[in-house]
Amino acid sequence: MNMITTDVQNIVADLLAVDLDEVTLDARLIEDLNADSLDAVELAMSLEEHFEITVEDDEIERMNTVNDIVNTITKHRPDLEV
Repeated sequence: MNMITTDVQNIVADLLAVDLDEVTLDARLIEDLNADSLDAVELAMSLEEHFEITVEDDEIERMNTVNDIVNTITKHRPDLEV
């Protein structure tokens, strides 16, 4: 597991107040982790701050699973992929 994945899982677990074990790559934010639209905005802001990136609105809409988030971050910060 790479640093991006670990950091994303921790951020999601903290923000949504769920157990880290529930935050698998296949976990769906709304259906599995009970996120709502406000959570999505807060998550995007947390990711932007943590990874020093800008997440566009259309990218937020496409982040349905934890893996989608990891892929978005990796696109913006390929230097962290190791």
